[in-house]
Amino acid sequence: MNQRSRLSLLVIQIFFVSLMVALLGRLFYLQVAAGPTYRDAALSIQSRDVATPANRGFIVDSSGVPLALSKVALAITVDRTVIDKLPDKGVAVLRKLVTLLGLQYADVWQRTRLCGELPKGVRAGCWTGSRFQPIPITKSADPALALRIVERSDRYPGISATPVAIRSYPQTLGVTGSHVLGYVGPLTEADLSGANGRTYFRSEYIGKTGLEIEYDEYLRGVPGIKTFIVDRKEAVTNTSQDTKPIAGNHLVTSLDVRLQAASEKALEGAVKRARSMGYRADGGAAVVLDVRNGQVLALASYPSFDPNAFERGLTIKEAQALYSEDNGVPALNRALQGLYAPASTFKAVSVVAAKAAGYDLNKSYSCPSEVQVGTRAFQNFESKAQGTISMKKAIAISCDTIWYQIAYDEWVRDGGLRPKSNPNDHFFNAAKGFQVGVRTGVDLPSESAGRLADREYKKTWYAQNKDFYCNYRDRATKAQQTPFLLQLAQENCVDGDKIRGGDAVNFSIGQGDTVITPIKLAQMYAAIANGGTIWQPTIAKAVVSQQGEVIQTFEPKELGNISADAQTIAFLHDALQEVTLSGTSAGIFSRFPVPTAGKTGTAQVFGRNSNGTQKADTSWYASFAPAKKPRYAVVMMVSQGGFGASTSGVGVREIYETLFGVQGNIVKPELALFPKGKPPIKLPRISPAKKPAASILNPEKAKKEIAVTKP
Repeated sequence: MNQRSRLSLLVIQIFFVSLMVALLGRLFYLQVAAGPTYRDAALSIQSRDVATPANRGFIVDSSGVPLALSKVALAITVDRTVIDKLPDKGVAVLRKLVTLLGLQYADVWQRTRLCGELPKGVRAGCWTGSRFQPIPITKSADPALALRIVERSDRYPGISATPVAIRSYPQTLGVTGSHVLGYVGPLTEADLSGANGRTYFRSEYIGKTGLEIEYDEYLRGVPGIKTFIVDRKEAVTNTSQDTKPIAGNHLVTSLDVRLQAASEKALEGAVKRARSMGYRADGGAAVVLDVRNGQVLALASYPSFDPNAFERGLTIKEAQALYSEDNGVPALNRALQGLYAPASTFKAVSVVAAKAAGYDLNKSYSCPSEVQVGTRAFQNFESKAQGTISMKKAIAISCDTIWYQIAYDEWVRDGGLRPKSNPNDHFFNAAKGFQVGVRTGVDLPSESAGRLADREYKKTWYAQNKDFYCNYRDRATKAQQTPFLLQLAQENCVDGDKIRGGDAVNFSIGQGDTVITPIKLAQMYAAIANGGTIWQPTIAKAVVSQQGEVIQTFEPKELGNISADAQTIAFLHDALQEVTLSGTSAGIFSRFPVPTAGKTGTAQVFGRNSNGTQKADTSWYASFAPAKKPRYAVVMMVSQGGFGASTSGVGVREIYETLFGVQGNIVKPELALFPKGKPPIKLPRISPAKKPAASILNPEKAKKEIAVTKP
């Protein structure tokens, strides 16, 4: 054998040896190194998880009164994986079921449809979870009827009856608290995907809005998991794990159920009072803060909804009503999502701006009937001239023309339409000091930021709208081509990126493009009340375990200062109290035994309602009390509610009556909510949650567990 042949043989031998080594290495990896992984994978194919949802923790007020709790109920559920295999897709079964339970077929059909199965616009009340979950159609079934369903599984295939722990909102003293508490609901596919970094089991319900979602990780607990090993015929051969559910923790809030009830009642009364006066009054909000730490003592939005309806199961009509403009969009939390021009309540900001610009707050100024700015006359309320009056009196009677003149003069000093490279912008800077246009940071989801219409905003707005206004005749409808709107469009095309004289004077009285939320205004007035500190509004005080152990506390957080000196704040305290003594709310607070300070606001709204009627004014009342040593800030807003004093001012007085224990014009200390002058600091003792009964039905016939798969 020559050398070439020997070399070829050697190469072949090396190849086979390498191949054998690779095969042996792979075999070692599969059998030894990766053995546990593949054993787990094989086991998972043969395993079935049964999840027992944990009892959700309570949400309680500052005294321990439950605002949200869990209780036992009986659910009738539909298994889509079973009824979808029936020839008629379960139609006959559902029709027999609704007849037995006294429900509407259309509602039950809608509840058992996955949202993705329905076209957009007709998904109200659909099932947000998966078809692999038991879909509840009622959670308040009569045990006798449920037993009939379980016993006749041949007549009701895919239908089950299961005892469940449901979320309950007891509505103590009539409190709904829907916008602050929120509600719970089934998991969506997005939840199960793990996109939020959390792992769920399909049988769980989680918070969807309000405190329920904000503190869901504390409230929901840990579900119990029992993993069964099954053979190819789905017969159970073994149990690999069996963990008990761990109940969720309780959330202690700063809310007071008595004050929450009074605020909801006063707000509803204000809306109905406005309607009785001929205004549309499509909704409103009320906020009560502790001025010393920012804690939210009450938060209400109207119209409201019953959070228990989500556990009962929304009908199509109820689901559609939540987002109906004709009903005022009850799902909207106006306290922190609604954006409105602040009107004259904003003059407190203008006082700070005037002081920074060098104006003497103790001097007198002219309050004419109107001020000419360019080609437009900006008028006082009802075009009344008040002569020369003090700045304090101007705040009390809400003179506009003083602010028109000051704001216009400062605009001119800053260069007008050709601003200086470094304008003073006293009014914009004062608003920035109050953090207008910045979210308050309240521990609730979906808060709106508001809008500060300063120079930066105008440039951004112009870039987005220039094309529309410069081609207005082609882009606008005929109804929009009025002489005024055509002229406005031309001005916006030419210099819409600049602060104009009209923008400056409107800004000074809280009109124009600046909008805020009611909770932002409450935060601003709380800062005035406490001497200038801006606190982050907070609702959660502590998380407490089922055993009563404090797991976490939530401390007050300072966000900044309004940058006003002590003299300016003292002036604001006096001027805002004068509003209630001789000013625009004197009639409302006449003979009220507790000195208060406040400001009315009546904001003009441009535009029309869906029925073509002109939008009515927004009614505001922002306040704090007691006037000399403030403890509470109370703000109420009624959208399209008319005058600030006669609508919202009355509602705020009613809230103060509850706070201080006022009956008639007399303070009754025993009726005051916080006799020592401040809400409770010590955390309340929370009664332990009752464990769900093992079964409401006959235990031999009832289905005790819900089989689910891992997400």
